Amino acid sequence: MRETMNPDASTAARYRAFAEVEARGMSATYEAWAAGVAEDPPTIALLEELPVAKRQPNLVFSAARFQGAPLGPYAVLRDWLHRHWVEVRATVLDHATQTNEAGRCALHLPVLAALSGPLALLEVGASAGLCLYPDRYGYRYGERPPLQPADGASRVLLECEASGPVPIPERLPEVVWRAGIDLNPLDVTHADDLAWLDALIWPEHDDRRARLREAAAIVAAEPPRLVAGDLVEELARLADEAPAGATLVVLHTAVIAYLGEEAKRRFVAEVARLDGHWLSVEGRSVVPGIVAREDAPNASSDFVLALDGEQLAWVQPHGRAIRWIGTP
Repeated sequence: MRETMNPDASTAARYRAFAEVEARGMSATYEAWAAGVAEDPPTIALLEELPVAKRQPNLVFSAARFQGAPLGPYAVLRDWLHRHWVEVRATVLDHATQTNEAGRCALHLPVLAALSGPLALLEVGASAGLCLYPDRYGYRYGERPPLQPADGASRVLLECEASGPVPIPERLPEVVWRAGIDLNPLDVTHADDLAWLDALIWPEHDDRRARLREAAAIVAAEPPRLVAGDLVEELARLADEAPAGATLVVLHTAVIAYLGEEAKRRFVAEVARLDGHWLSVEGRSVVPGIVAREDAPNASSDFVLALDGEQLAWVQPHGRAIRWIGTP
C-alpha cells in the first residue's frame, strides 16, 4: 500500500503516522512496529542513515522480513534490526516498494470487459506484471456466482465486495498483448524476486500471500514483455508495439503518487496522445485532471478508479472492494 504521509515530516512523525493511519486495522504487527520505531531514538538514528525517500516504513519493514526478521512485538524486531542493520540497509538501498497484487484485476475487470476487444494491455509500474492477466483469473463479486475463464476454472479466485451498479461482465475480455514498464521489473521465475514480492505483503495477509504464489505460476507459464525504464519516457515507444486491430489500454494502480508533480503532468499529457484508453486506480487528488466525485463520497477508501480521466468508482487498492458510481 502506498504511504500517504508527508515525506518532509520527521522520521518519527512518518512512522507514527504510518502506525495510526496506514497500518491500523490492516496489520497489527506493522502498527506495533511503526509505533515502536517512532518512540525509539537509537532506531531512528539508524533509519536516518538512509536517504529520505528510502525511510518508508513499508520498505524498511519489508527489507527486514526479506532478511529474516522474526514476527513478534517491537522489542524483538528492535534487537534483531540493530544486529542485522548492515544487511537490511543494503536491501533497502537496492529495492523499492513494488507490491504486485493480482487482486487489483477485480477492480479493472468491469471496465476492461466493457471495452471493444481484443485488448492490448500496457501497465506502467508493472512490477512483475501480475495485473496483466485479467483473463486468466477467476472472480467472485459478493454473493454472485464465480466468473471463470472460458477454458476452465483458474487456480486464482479473486474475491471482491461490490456495491452500487457495478457492470459485472458475463465473460472475461480477450487479451492478445501484455506489456509493462517499471524502473526495475521483477521476474517471478527468479527466486529472489518472488521472495521480495512475498516480503512486500503485510504479515497478516495470508490470503494475499497464497494468491501471489498461484498468480506467479500463471505468469511464469507465459511471461509478459516488461521494459526497464522511466514510465513517461518509455510509454509511447512501448505503446507503438501493440498489435494492430487491438484496443490499447494503459493501466496503473497506486503508482503515480511516486512521481514528482512535473512528471505527473507529463505522464497525463503522454497518455492523452495515445490512441486507446486509460484506466487508472490512484489516490484522491493524485492524478492531475482527475476530479473525485465529492457528490458520492466513499468512507472506506480514497482510491479513485477512472477511465479516460473520469471517475467511475471508489475502490479498495488491493482489490477487496469496489463501489460503482458511474457508467463506462
